[in-house]
Amino acid sequence: MTLPISALATGSRCPNLLAPMPTSYPAETLLIEGPDATAFAHAQFSSNVNSLATGQWQFSAWLDPQGRVRALFHLIRLADDRYLVLLRGGSAMAMAEALRRFVFRSKLTLTALPPRALSTGPSMAPNMISDDTQILSLGCGTHSLQITASDIGDDAWRLPQLRAGWPWLPTQMLNELLPAALSLQRLQAVAIDKGCYPGQEIVARLHYRGGHKRHLHSVTLSQVANAGDMLRDSDREVGCVLDVVTTQDNIAALVVLTDDVVAQAHEGHLDPINDGLMIHIDTSWSA
Repeated sequence: MTLPISALATGSRCPNLLAPMPTSYPAETLLIEGPDATAFAHAQFSSNVNSLATGQWQFSAWLDPQGRVRALFHLIRLADDRYLVLLRGGSAMAMAEALRRFVFRSKLTLTALPPRALSTGPSMAPNMISDDTQILSLGCGTHSLQITASDIGDDAWRLPQLRAGWPWLPTQMLNELLPAALSLQRLQAVAIDKGCYPGQEIVARLHYRGGHKRHLHSVTLSQVANAGDMLRDSDREVGCVLDVVTTQDNIAALVVLTDDVVAQAHEGHLDPINDGLMIHIDTSWSA
């Protein structure tokens, strides 16, 4: 099956983006299509799928029964009964196989598509899409994220998305983090009042009672780290690295940190951890 991908909109690239370079993040995508596609996605995923209009996208997630994030993704409504999932980490084939266990008698098909390239396009209204046979563009405000038929992409979109607090989950962090740690309610990737879905009780409990002790931060690092690295203070785990972008000026990262470590920061600077790693907190998200 051929993925419908969209026409490149006119306009210039965002001047603050990194220079194009081969992407290390492939477009892992899967199609959900059929008369019951909307009902199935609404019941399985944590966002309010029923509110998603054709020609738009929203952040969403698939949680396990304990509320941990199995997958984080852009959910794109291509037609009334046709959705495309663009994963922000993980394997489309593995997700399709896992979802098939819940199809039962629903009238729909799940198709994992071959990995494609991601690239950066011009500014485009948030949550809008544009597609033709070559490029599917997702509006992200200052830029657009494009799924292309080409084998060559770029990483320029990563820095503005990192600074906006849009997580990308390394393999080590799949099935490990709760939505509150990733600030998914802020991204409207989880809904509190839409009814039952896997992990919904945990999401609601954390929302109404609080108590989660880890949250998301955009930071600057003193030295290179890798996505998936654990952050330790002595023998205690205090967080993890989700994404890292190295520029000519600094090393930007998106990390999850325990609240007690953040509370000890002095003007945004944390005490050294991981044998001398210095972290400066630029932006924090608590919800």
